[in-house]
Amino acid sequence: MTLQNLLKEYQQAGNLVKVGLVGAGQMGEGLICQMEMMYGMRAFAVADVVPGRAVQAFQSANLPDDQIVETNRLDLAVAAIEEGRRLATQDASLLSQIPHLDIIVEATGVPEIGAKVALDAILNRKHVLQMNVETDATVGYLLRKMAKAANVVYTLTAGDEPGTTMELFDFASSLGFEVVCAGKGKNNPLDRTSNPDTVAEKARMRRMNPKMLASFEDGTKTMVEMTSLGNAIGFVPDVRGMHGPAVTAATLSKVYVPKEDGGILNQTGVVEYGLGVSPGVFVVFTTDHPKIIRDLQYLSMGSGPYWALYRPYHLTSLETPISIARAVLKGETTAATDYPPVAETITVAKKDLKAGEMIDGLGGFCVYGLIERADVARQEGLLPLGLAPGSQLLRDVAQGEPLTYADVKVDESLTIVHLRRLQDQQVAAPNGK
Repeated sequence: MTLQNLLKEYQQAGNLVKVGLVGAGQMGEGLICQMEMMYGMRAFAVADVVPGRAVQAFQSANLPDDQIVETNRLDLAVAAIEEGRRLATQDASLLSQIPHLDIIVEATGVPEIGAKVALDAILNRKHVLQMNVETDATVGYLLRKMAKAANVVYTLTAGDEPGTTMELFDFASSLGFEVVCAGKGKNNPLDRTSNPDTVAEKARMRRMNPKMLASFEDGTKTMVEMTSLGNAIGFVPDVRGMHGPAVTAATLSKVYVPKEDGGILNQTGVVEYGLGVSPGVFVVFTTDHPKIIRDLQYLSMGSGPYWALYRPYHLTSLETPISIARAVLKGETTAATDYPPVAETITVAKKDLKAGEMIDGLGGFCVYGLIERADVARQEGLLPLGLAPGSQLLRDVAQGEPLTYADVKVDESLTIVHLRRLQDQQVAAPNGK
């Protein structure tokens, strides 16, 4: 049965997948609008700390004002949804307490908020769709384990690069091909010094949060996305920060291959990004079976010995309903870290940092992220990027230098710090338990 028919029959039986959403920015608003066009699911509760933004997101989806209830009181929130109306709130903690909601979608991009929202949802036996890859790259392994123990789904989303690339990887690897590389096109020119001030005008024109745009341009977002993908499929970066060459769709299978075969890779089983193939995602695979090689050549896939699967688009939150439906109606994940992490996004000084300085958030003025092997990050005591916001420098750190745990005092009151401490303990234990 197609997913559309499954949703249609679900609605015809008098049901709707009731979605709670945290974060009504560009991605969240698009998700709300997309669900209104579909069978079988609706956003019934939306939380955003900015006053009025949740209401505006509902209005952009053409919801009449008399169908929107704005409150931070749990009893009124529950009553509104029982009446079939929509909840707009500034208090994200309400959503996990509302019994009628089937799944919580986290779309803020703030690591701490993503951790708190996911934890609350799992403890209240609700499915979690994590659009916040910043959180997932930091504590996704633990959240996935907790969700499985609670018999709920924790998943990344279709439409974002990790989930979209996962579809290609699953296709190729399930057929028995050896995937040598998986990755994405980078959407913005790389500028490690990009900050909210330098992108302010571009962000305004694109109706984007300037911190989010800066995190795209300084490479952090790409590093975090490929960390989540790498951990989901067991792939590592070939070098710190990945190579990031200029490529085209036609050259993917020539570039992302071992050096001995004319490519750039020191090893296989790696994540990468490329300049020139955005907004697409890709995998490069090989086989040594003579018959399969002949078939691939006959099917105009190229002469080999490496071939690429390339999807030239990803629709971000507009595809998220697919993952919501799979999670709630089928109990399936789109992408998640089932085994101990193999990749880490480490913290690097964006400028000269001084002792006593507080590190701001991702896409800010202080730091950017680089992907590294998780074992190397542990051996060198490197600070995970998701723990950097709110940390205080204990010594001067020069621009371009990686930060270690010894360089900072992390905020031990943060949920994401507590979860990461627990995750590290479990990873260090035998069999990652």
